[in-house]
Amino acid sequence: MKSKLRLVVAVATFFMCPFVVKAQVDLGIKAGLSIPNLTSGNSSNPINSGYSSRLGLDAGVHAEFHLTKRFSIQPELRYSSQGGKKDKGQAFPPTPELAAGFQAQGIPVPQYVYADYKSVAKFNYLMIPVLAKYHFGFSPKWDLYVAAGPFVSFLLNGKQEMSGTSPIFLDPAHTQPVTPPQDFNRTQDIKNDLKKANWGIDGHIGLAYHLNSRSAIFVEGGGNYGFVKIQKDKTNGENNTGAGVVVLGYSFRICDKKK
Repeated sequence: MKSKLRLVVAVATFFMCPFVVKAQVDLGIKAGLSIPNLTSGNSSNPINSGYSSRLGLDAGVHAEFHLTKRFSIQPELRYSSQGGKKDKGQAFPPTPELAAGFQAQGIPVPQYVYADYKSVAKFNYLMIPVLAKYHFGFSPKWDLYVAAGPFVSFLLNGKQEMSGTSPIFLDPAHTQPVTPPQDFNRTQDIKNDLKKANWGIDGHIGLAYHLNSRSAIFVEGGGNYGFVKIQKDKTNGENNTGAGVVVLGYSFRICDKKK
């Protein structure tokens, strides 16, 4: 862990150095609530649909380079919770055992089967946004601002937590059971089923209160959306990540603009 922290500090210092001599620089830390969900776009894959939002953590650090009185550039390093949940109506490809049972009975193996159980998809990413930030600055103490820009993110882990019991059905209306009730209480590691990287757009609106000339506390609300379909295999779905985010933070000026 210490070696990883040193690497992060070294990389941040490398990128900061060209700006430090030319701009005011603030360092900030923030943490709060991520409210992610998985969207399916126009896909007809039944695995994609039915997700609702779950709750998770969003936390990170940033460096803000003030290029003018109003405009700044803010790279960030964030832990971002993504995913979603389903309360019922799950669709999934038949297991090899189910497929063999269908074949033994002379029934064509369906592309999907269905069951009623709860599942929560939890994906956590290391997100690196680079935001353009505009300050309205309507008083010496208060600062209203907006920020937006692209991000890249890298998958840290991925799992699916399932709970409940249900027969497995042949149809989405759950009128044709093909098994007795099954136990779905388990957690699956699905990291290897997901693409390792994502990219998209991130943004927020914020309000800061300046405690003095060098430090401030702030609250931000915004969100992010990933443009990459996260599953490697379309059989497992074709979803995009996205989340609403609300955070509290603290910033401190480490460098004033050189004269």
